[in-house]
Amino acid sequence: MPKPQATPIEANEHTQRILEAILRRRTAPLWLVTRVQIIVKAVAGWTNTAIAEELGLDRITVRLWRNRWQENAARRAALEEAPDNEQELEAFIIDSLQDGYRSGTPPKFSAEQVVQIVAIACEDPQASGYPVSHWTPKEVAAEAIRRGIVESISERQVGRFLK
Repeated sequence: MPKPQATPIEANEHTQRILEAILRRRTAPLWLVTRVQIIVKAVAGWTNTAIAEELGLDRITVRLWRNRWQENAARRAALEEAPDNEQELEAFIIDSLQDGYRSGTPPKFSAEQVVQIVAIACEDPQASGYPVSHWTPKEVAAEAIRRGIVESISERQVGRFLK
């Protein structure tokens, strides 16, 4: 069975100068340097396996960034053609090498619920029938459940809200 071929990628001299400049920067973040190294080596004709071994990465990671570079080829080519736009081209290159948006898990508590929980903590606990002078996260959690603000909440989560 033949091996799948890596996506061939290209970069003109202008883009290659920008990539090399990014690699020479002492203040460039590691994630950016690693991804630029992938692109520079891929432009030079290295295979995904060779790049992965050289940089200590997984081949899937190398393939991801090689493909991402190729996906942005049309927009990058348009920027390469325009005169005096080095900063815009560099910004586009850096932006195209950043992580994509990750939505994460949806929040369990609405902003209104958080505000109501914080409001409980600002009240006098004795007005709610607690024989203490200051709220603890455990008591705030119990009061929020008692008032029907939330079905359940841990004292640790209350502590995060109050932090």
